[in-house]
Amino acid sequence: MSDQAPAAPPLPRVLDALGVGERDIASIVPLTGGTYNAVTRVTLADGRDWVVKTPPPHTAALRYERDLLVNEVAFYTAAARAGGPAIPRVVRSEADPAAPTGAYLVMTARPGRPWHEVSPTADDGDEPRLRTELGRIIGQLHGVTGAATSGFGYPAEPFGPLAPTWRSAFTAMTEAVLADAETYRARLPYPVGDIRTVLAGAAPVLDEVTRPALVHFDLWPGNLLVTGEPGARTIGGVIDGERMFWGDPVADFVSLALFGDIERDRDFLAGYAEARDGRSVEFTDTLRIRYALYRSYLYLIMLVETVPRAVGTEAADRTWELVAPHLVDALESIRNHLSAGAHPAVPRTGWPGGLSPDSRTPPGGCAGRR
Repeated sequence: MSDQAPAAPPLPRVLDALGVGERDIASIVPLTGGTYNAVTRVTLADGRDWVVKTPPPHTAALRYERDLLVNEVAFYTAAARAGGPAIPRVVRSEADPAAPTGAYLVMTARPGRPWHEVSPTADDGDEPRLRTELGRIIGQLHGVTGAATSGFGYPAEPFGPLAPTWRSAFTAMTEAVLADAETYRARLPYPVGDIRTVLAGAAPVLDEVTRPALVHFDLWPGNLLVTGEPGARTIGGVIDGERMFWGDPVADFVSLALFGDIERDRDFLAGYAEARDGRSVEFTDTLRIRYALYRSYLYLIMLVETVPRAVGTEAADRTWELVAPHLVDALESIRNHLSAGAHPAVPRTGWPGGLSPDSRTPPGGCAGRR
């Protein structure tokens, strides 16, 4: 990226802080697939297997991305109580970028390859069994609650102290990404003001959420490790918890069915209900509105982040073609539910009616950077 500044390699400093010398190291392997932190797998001669994360030196990022390692440490620490062996354990961490080592996180490595690389199928029985197992794991994680005094939002507190209500926390989260869209002149299918209006109009449904649950919010297949042979595969790891927050567990359904519909994933929902003492998820109209709100938030992040990450025109266009129609669909879903009276307390004004993916705001202004 053009905004990166030269910096001394942080890994030797981190290993030195842990008392690890060259003779102690069996192998060091950089890991790819992430989009933010530098990630390295360090295997020691005594058999210990670690993953070391260090943040990037550049400063251009979205507002919520401040001190992401704080979030990740919070996720693994809380998830260790409920997620079983699939959750990495924190070995040591440093949150202060000004520390002699810089900020870092060292955690135990988990076995397996990313789900999408393994490509389990229904033919060998792996896919339905893995989806059920995943449902159980996530259901257990969603049973973890933040401390009563902690509140809702990101543990790193990029927008200030955690909020007392989920509505105020999520409003701050969406306001931040919309402000980022304006700052970076990101290309969006609707003007920022119109998106802000429809999200705010649906905000009363967020008051249904009164418990700050542990939410990973990045459970796409790349962050789910699968291990074992075909026909006997299992989930080896749930990783990359840096985007976590305390909030509505329904928010995790977005990345679990990225660009799809979690309601169709019967195997996952069966496992999820099993972890909740047989209580199935009831997809009420207001839950579907919440689901659409979280879809909108993730898709906004995916579109806006292409600018500060300077991914290039070709990659940005691919992201636009993939994500923008889903953002349109999520926003239209909110509008349609509210128009049908799914939540009578929600105002139904201020939305640009009739817009579709074919009538997107053209590039220029805060709706397009090219």
